[in-house]
Parts: sequence; C-alpha cells; structure tokens
Amino acid sequence: MKREIYLETTPLNEAIEQWLRRLESQGFLKTFPGEKVMVPESLGRITAEPVAARLSSPSYHSSAMDGYAVNYQETFGASETSPKKLKLGEQAVYVDTGDPMPDGFNAVIMIEEVNLIKGSSGLASGESPRRQGVKGQEEIKYIEIVEPATPWQNVRVIGEDIVATEIILPENHRIMPVDIGAMLAGGYVDINVRRKPKVVIIPTGTEIVDPGTNLKKGDIIEYNSRVLGSLVSEWGGEAVRFRIVPDNLDELKDAILEAHNAGDMVIINAGASSGSEDFTSKAINETGEIIFHGVSIKPGKPVMAGIVRDKPVLGIPGYPVSAFITFNLFAKPVIYRWQGIEMDPPEILQAVLSRQAASILGQEEFLRVKIGKVEDKFIATPVSRGAGVLMSLVRADGFVRIPAMSEGIGAGSAVNVELLRTKNEIENTIVCIGSHDNALDLLANSLKKKYPRLSLSSAHVGSMGGLMALKKREAHIAGTHLLDEETGEYNVSSIKRLLPDRKIVLVNLVYREQGLLVPKGNPKNVKGFEDLTREDVVFINRQTGAGTRLLTDKHLREFRIKPEDVKGYEREEYTHMGVASAVLTGIADTGLAILASANALGLDFVPVAKERYDLAIPIEFYDTDMIKALLSIIREDNEFRNMVVDLGGYDISDMGKVMYDSGV
Repeated sequence: MKREIYLETTPLNEAIEQWLRRLESQGFLKTFPGEKVMVPESLGRITAEPVAARLSSPSYHSSAMDGYAVNYQETFGASETSPKKLKLGEQAVYVDTGDPMPDGFNAVIMIEEVNLIKGSSGLASGESPRRQGVKGQEEIKYIEIVEPATPWQNVRVIGEDIVATEIILPENHRIMPVDIGAMLAGGYVDINVRRKPKVVIIPTGTEIVDPGTNLKKGDIIEYNSRVLGSLVSEWGGEAVRFRIVPDNLDELKDAILEAHNAGDMVIINAGASSGSEDFTSKAINETGEIIFHGVSIKPGKPVMAGIVRDKPVLGIPGYPVSAFITFNLFAKPVIYRWQGIEMDPPEILQAVLSRQAASILGQEEFLRVKIGKVEDKFIATPVSRGAGVLMSLVRADGFVRIPAMSEGIGAGSAVNVELLRTKNEIENTIVCIGSHDNALDLLANSLKKKYPRLSLSSAHVGSMGGLMALKKREAHIAGTHLLDEETGEYNVSSIKRLLPDRKIVLVNLVYREQGLLVPKGNPKNVKGFEDLTREDVVFINRQTGAGTRLLTDKHLREFRIKPEDVKGYEREEYTHMGVASAVLTGIADTGLAILASANALGLDFVPVAKERYDLAIPIEFYDTDMIKALLSIIREDNEFRNMVVDLGGYDISDMGKVMYDSGV
C-alpha cells in the first residue's frame, strides 16, 4: 500500500481557527435544540431557554416565626411603661412558622416578646410563655406587648423569594443543585435543556483488544476510547463507543459512515500517522474531505480534521498522551459550542522550572510537569515526555507550553503552568526528589489513606540529583543511598560536601538488598559483575548520579572492568522497576536493582550488597505539619511497615530513626 505522509504541519492556533471557521461557515456549530427532562434529573445540563417562574414563592403571606399574628395598627402606643393587651382570637392569633397569615392580619410578634394573660388576673402561673402559647392557649385571654409592630414584620410576603414571571435561570446556564430547588419552587416539574452532543468514538487497530481479553504477544488493551468518552461526559456530552475496527481501509470507511448516523461527531482513534497501516486520512478523504492533517505540536502532530456528510470528523493519534491533548484542543470547543456555552480558561500558576527542558524548533510542545510548593515558590519538575506514557498524565499537575519557535526552557526560568489539579492540592503536596525506592510508592498511598488532603510526589533523578534539589531548594525531602567508599558510611559525607550551608536531618527508611536481576532460571548463568564482560550478556544501567549507578561503578573498579567493555553500559533507566522491566522483556540480560523489584516481576536475583536508604530532610521542613504526618506513618503505622517487609529484601529495624542531624 502506498505510504501516507502528513499533508502539512499547520501551526496550532491556525489549525484551531481553520477548523472552527470551516464548521461555522457550513452551519455545523449551531447551538443544539432543547429536550425535556425532569427537573430533579437536570443537574449539570444547559438551559435551552430562559426559565420564568410560573408561581410565586411563597404563594401566600406566611408567618416567618412562631408567634402571634396581629394588625400592626392595633399595636400603636405599646411601650415598657404602657403595655398593650390584645385579645386572642380577635386582635391576635397564634401561628407557627410557615402558617398562612389570617385575613386582616399583617404582622407577627415573636412568642418570646409577649406576656400571656389569663382573663384579667395577669400572667398565667406555672407555665413559661412559650408553653402557655401552645398548650394553654384555651385558657389565655390576652397577650401583652411592650412595643408596637411594624407592617409585615416577621411575615414572608407573597413572592418574597420568587415572583411569578421573573426569570429564575437564563438561557445557556449550567444547572446547579440550588437551581433545581428554585425551579421546583417556581412551578416546574420538567425543563427544556440542550440536547447532549453525541460523540461516536471508533477505536482502530488490528493489535488492540477489549479489556479483560486473555492477552497474547502483540495485543494491546484498548483504553483510549474510555478516556476520551469520559472527557465527553465531563464536558456535558454523551459518548458512544464503536466496536474495534481492524486495520482495513474498507472496514474503516464503512465504520465512519455507520458512526455518522449514530452521532453528531465522529472520532477515529489511531491510524493518524504515516505508517503503512495508517488508513484514517485516506478513509476520511474517500468518504468526505480533509481540512488539515498534521499540526505543529508535540505530542499530537499527526492529528487530522475533516467533514463527512455534514458532520465533523477527527482523526486522533493512538498514543494516549497525544490523544488526550489533541482531543482537548479540537473536540472540546465544538462540544461546548453545541451546548451554547464557553470554555473556562485554564487556571494558570506561575512556577519555576527545576531543570532544563530542550525542545524541537518549530513544534509547540506540551510539557507535562509535577508541581510542589517549596518555601514561598512553586517548583515545576518535568515528568516523562513520551507520547505513549499514560502515567505521565496521571502524575502530572499541569502543562507548560513551550512555544514553537523556542528550542526549550532553561532551568530556573519562570513558567506558566496550565493546571490539571487545583492549587490547593499542589500546596498540600510533599515534594520528594532523589533516588527511587518501591517503599516510596507504599508511603505515598499510606499518606493519602491516613491524611486525604496530603500527597507525596516523587521524582526519580538519583541520589545526587536529590541532594542537588535540596541545595537549590526545589524539594522538601530527598531519597538517598550514597556510599562513601573510604568510610563505608552512607549519605553523611555527601551531605556535608554538597550541602555545607544547610541543616539536614537524615531519617532512615529502609535497609535494602541490591543485586543483579536476571530472568527466571538465570538462563545465562550470571553470577556476578565479572560476567558483564561476556559477549552474550547485555547490561542495563541506571542514570548518572543514581546511587545504584555509583554502586555499579564501584564494583566495576574493584573487578578492574572498563565501562566500555560492558555491553549496554550506556543504556539507562531511571527506576529499579525500569531495570526489572528491561530484564523481563529481553531488552537486557541483567541490571543492578533492589530485590523488591525482582520479586515484583518474578525475576531471579544475584545478591551484591546491602545498603542504607535514607530520607534527607532540611531542618526548616522537619517540623512542618506535612512532614510530621509523613514521619508519623514511617514511625508508627504498622500496616505500612508490614507492606514494606512483604515486598521482600527490606530490613526495617531502623525505620524512622534519625541517623544524622547536622544541626546538632
């Protein structure tokens, strides 16, 4: 089959404008008509017409208090020195809150402000005024007041809340919980709201299968349609998931035409690139027309837009991050326009970028970042930039847009972050930068479980990177396991050397076993570092600055092995689980990592060393509420401790113990 290429690489703003202008010019962006729904079921829907009250609320004059209804004119002259008596039944009538006002009465005197009189003998004995006003009313002849009433005091007049014919809600209003009460009070049982836009999502690809399928090699679980469908629901639309369509041009064309009849917009997920089995652009062209194919963004460049038989069609890339970004950019504004509402601008937070982010000239990049507030500034740390890394979206707090004509942003630069989470969530996040350990994931979960308002965010840049983050005041804590070869001591000498001007408390988290990970059964019989020079053994390394990398280099020196003699030494992973995954999937034959990562993926383990893994905490954060909460879990939460032990390869005998305090 002839290989497709991108038709163009349109600048983002131009592509959005071109897309919306074309739809507008052909009348495809008109606001949808209304449909009737029951008022209690209208939450979140958009009003299709103004809602004018059919009834007044209240619909009668009613008492706003427990007390006595009176004609205010008959209370003139009452005072402390000259109390006035009003005869019950004629001049005063007892009413409860909400009772209709008797005819001829126009004020209510609260029960606490009257004296109750039996005949002419004075106050009724043995009863409080309130109890007499209710229980002994048949014995009471008069009430006595000491100040006059004003017209309509303590009375809810007709229409005090809602007046018949007044507008309760305007057109194009998103209905909130209180609006439901107002509409019911105004006489409505059903309401005219905008019809929900119906978006049909077609997942494509011979390799994708439904969740729950027994996977075979080459199968990929299809989840993009569920993500995109959830976005449609969040934006007020209705998502329709189409069956999975294989990589076949005719089948895809048939699916587009079938989907066209089932909804207002068709989304084709995957097949938007330029591979030999990417049929989306050809299918749209042969059933309709392409408006553009290719936008100067990263990720998401292959996105395309078109029209098929008077309905908009989008070709969304298959990688999950690309799909999420392009769907937000091109589908969201259309869905909002159909409902007659405008999109809220994203919440922007100004932060400082923790490390340099280089970018490709000519493409506007959506850089995912994790944010934390350290002292008085927000720190944005880039997370994985791969278009296929769904977890980068799960972990990200927002996006930094790198302009198309920029080659990147330098470390320490001020950036505007488009938030995916609230500022309050970010302010309650503990930022941990440094060495990776599986126990940190358990710690983050335990913290969230016990203190729901708090979160632990960890960025894995190695022990040296963590200490440098503390030096630059970009983190609250750092995970570290740096061995001083001369003293045999962990972390202390590195802190003294790298952070001479900061007071640091070292708290032990675990002792852990490091070793060479090998596939089950150790098929290549790897016994130690001396085997890394073999021609048939491929190694996977950790990144520069990681404590595990330093441990690797230490053992290579001891065995007098040059790095260039180790096949794969230059290939790096950033976590222990990354190393374990590389060994499991055959990318490498072995790599140095902790025993817990071997256990997690069913690998064998060749022990190398037992090391101490600590948390370095600057003294100014040590006594903050967030860090106190974290340390309370480390020191007192037996459930957390047991989960760490169950991972395997951990010694928690010193967990929570202060190993060093530079302030002492």
